[in-house]
Amino acid sequence: MNCRLAILAVAAVTAAGAGSVTGASPVTLTDVAYAKPCSSGYTHAALSWGHKCLRVGQFCKRSADREYHRYRFHCHSSGRLTRR
Repeated sequence: MNCRLAILAVAAVTAAGAGSVTGASPVTLTDVAYAKPCSSGYTHAALSWGHKCLRVGQFCKRSADREYHRYRFHCHSSGRLTRR
């Protein structure tokens, strides 16, 4: 009887470990967004209101200028993006 329990315990641990060895992780919204890259000349940015493709001259949120700095952009008082 003890031998059967030991075999079952080893089988359970092996089965549980096999799932984690594959390295499969759940797909998140962030992964999906990065799966769709921006066109040439654009910079992909993960901003607080979503993922955007940024380019010089585009309209921007002046209140979020600090977030644009992470991607080397600056939002001027005109409401247009420039490169830093």
